[in-house]
Amino acid sequence: MTSIATGENPSPAELPAHPALPDPLVMSDGTRVASAEQWRERRRPELKALFEQYVYGRYPQADGSSKPPAVQSKVLFEDPQAFSGAGTLKEVELTLGPPEWPKIYLLIATPNGRTPAACFVGMNFGGNHLLVDDERVHVPESWMPDRYTGVVDNRATDASRGVEAYAWPLAEIVARGYAVATFHCGDVQPDRPYIREGMRATLAEVGGDNVASAEPDEAETATIMWWAWGIHRAIDYLVTNKAIDPQRIAVVGHSRLGKTALLAGAFDERVALTVANQAGCGGSGPSRHDDSRAETVKIITDKFPHWFGANFTKFGDDPSKLPVDQNCLVALCAPRAVLFTAAAEDRWANPSGQFEVLQAANPAYELLGVAGLKADAMPAADAPLLGEGRLGYWFRAGEHSMTPADWKVYMDFADRWLR
Repeated sequence: MTSIATGENPSPAELPAHPALPDPLVMSDGTRVASAEQWRERRRPELKALFEQYVYGRYPQADGSSKPPAVQSKVLFEDPQAFSGAGTLKEVELTLGPPEWPKIYLLIATPNGRTPAACFVGMNFGGNHLLVDDERVHVPESWMPDRYTGVVDNRATDASRGVEAYAWPLAEIVARGYAVATFHCGDVQPDRPYIREGMRATLAEVGGDNVASAEPDEAETATIMWWAWGIHRAIDYLVTNKAIDPQRIAVVGHSRLGKTALLAGAFDERVALTVANQAGCGGSGPSRHDDSRAETVKIITDKFPHWFGANFTKFGDDPSKLPVDQNCLVALCAPRAVLFTAAAEDRWANPSGQFEVLQAANPAYELLGVAGLKADAMPAADAPLLGEGRLGYWFRAGEHSMTPADWKVYMDFADRWLR
């Protein structure tokens, strides 16, 4: 595996403290970025490398190559009269590399007669079968958390087909003229720590018989980075699908998969719009904050050590030493559109901090000649900021969830920036 992260950056303990959110336009050597060319050629690659080194682990490349593996596809079924004839539903098996690597099962819904369509793509938590009551849809075979409906002995069953259709309302999305593609996050990397399975199993393990004295790899690819990589491989296929407009790809995700969506959008310029739904710490929420009601770096890395690179855990006691924060990840999306969402009863995800992250990403958008977040203060609940600039914010009443009401706002924002 290779990466733009070189490992030459200082250890977390050696880094200076910066209590404020970092300025995305100031290089590590203190140089201020003054042009779009400097941004593209120097600062953007530097920020990506810093996020790999200190937060998410390396972006994976196969076999030492700078190119991702070729994605092979096989259509498992296709129904051109789905959603009462309004759309086409199909599922595609994607082979990502060697035959022994995991496969992605991509469920795709496209509007009939309205293509090529803009397409939302993202991961789901429990499997495609939860989103439609259709016996043809693949049931995941990988390890599954037992909190999901229909899971028995950490394996999904078909007893729960269609029970979570509200989270990905395919018929409503198609009716608005959008395509949508989704797959189970466990297709790429099951959501549990310490087990070398999924794509993690393709990495050489440090500390084996032949490398017993080797130092731990603090920037080894972590789960959220693997998930973002998986979304990019799904996009590899989607841009070849004639029913989908390759210039109008939107990435979307909720909670930990919202963290993934933001990382995927930041690292892949084919993504025209990124939606991070209530993504919280390590996603849309800042690492630096003093909100006692919001999750912290220490809490999230203690509870979910596999989501982030090992270096990130070392900032738990002092996040101010991080050379980047989430506003820099949003800046990597510039000048493309980004929408954050938050909920009034979800203080753990830090709604006010998410708003501050968008504000602190503005300099990159302004440098590139477009408007970012056009607001000085958080809006009231249920009063979305969607049309003034390319950074949008939706703060609603309610709790931590992804609902049809959220999808309406996603599509309203997409109507502005993907039409």
